[in-house]
Amino acid sequence: MENSTYQLIEDCNATNKALYKFYAAVMIVIFILALPLNASVLHLFIFKLKFWKSNSNNIFLFNLVLADILLLFCLPIKAYNFIQGERRSENDVVCKAMLFMLFLNRGASIAFLTVTSIDRYFNVVHPGRKNLLRALKKSPQISVLIWLLLLPLTIPTMLKTFECCNSHKTTQDDTLVKDVVDSLREVVFFTQIVIPFVILVYCTVHIVNRLRKKTVGDRTKLRRAVFLVTTVMVVFSICFLPCALARMVLLITRIENMSEPAQDKAAVAFDGLMVLSYMDCLLDPLVYCFCSTKFKALYLTNYFPFLVKDAQVPTESSTGNMSHPTSHPTCNNVI
Repeated sequence: MENSTYQLIEDCNATNKALYKFYAAVMIVIFILALPLNASVLHLFIFKLKFWKSNSNNIFLFNLVLADILLLFCLPIKAYNFIQGERRSENDVVCKAMLFMLFLNRGASIAFLTVTSIDRYFNVVHPGRKNLLRALKKSPQISVLIWLLLLPLTIPTMLKTFECCNSHKTTQDDTLVKDVVDSLREVVFFTQIVIPFVILVYCTVHIVNRLRKKTVGDRTKLRRAVFLVTTVMVVFSICFLPCALARMVLLITRIENMSEPAQDKAAVAFDGLMVLSYMDCLLDPLVYCFCSTKFKALYLTNYFPFLVKDAQVPTESSTGNMSHPTSHPTCNNVI
């Protein structure tokens, strides 16, 4: 029985089919809820805000929602594999295409969340200082550059054994090259999460301290701004840190050559927390809503007008400068 379980792990088949069907159901729910939400936000960025004409970080937020939508299209395929009792597609082309899309777009989502936080950091902590990011964000070139820089990072993650969590697994075919490739793959996985998290913590702490020391202005608006800058940290902590910790535990079970049941439990937990990471597509729109009260008003008046009472509908001329409404200077300086 133990050898049978070992073979299932090696073949990337689910040893607990009922649990993986639950994972699939969670992904389907995320897809159903997040796709129309992100599509509606994308529609606003393109047709109402005309993000390419904006000098604010609307360009970064547009790329963030674009990455989330592309990631969402992977979820039905992933859910189908789980329902079939497979941790990945048996078709090699489909498997590698899925890994490419998952890691590229999840990496882009993390990257644009991080860049947005860095931009907020300079706007709040060093408002008068010139910086390269402030100059570059006025054009889409920096967004294109971020996408291009992420492409090479997808190569190690698409290697055969990554999706099935078999890095550093003791086998008869162990070689120095295999160990180096496994290590490189794990470095890419962890740095994609750990480095942005450190940057987010640094930026958020300094932003919160700066806003708390600010004595001029409406305290309600200041509290709203503090809540805004912590939103990204919360989203990141919920979606990405748990799967990184689970991956670390899994690697320890592999390197220490623990029992197969222990390795299988660690792999199942990692798969489940990777599913949790897809919640990012559902939580990112919170960032857009807290960017500006005008964005929230624009969204409600376009899609839920019955919820808006005696509110002035934002015009396209005003939405083009949405990130800097005069009524909320503190919040918008943060964004």
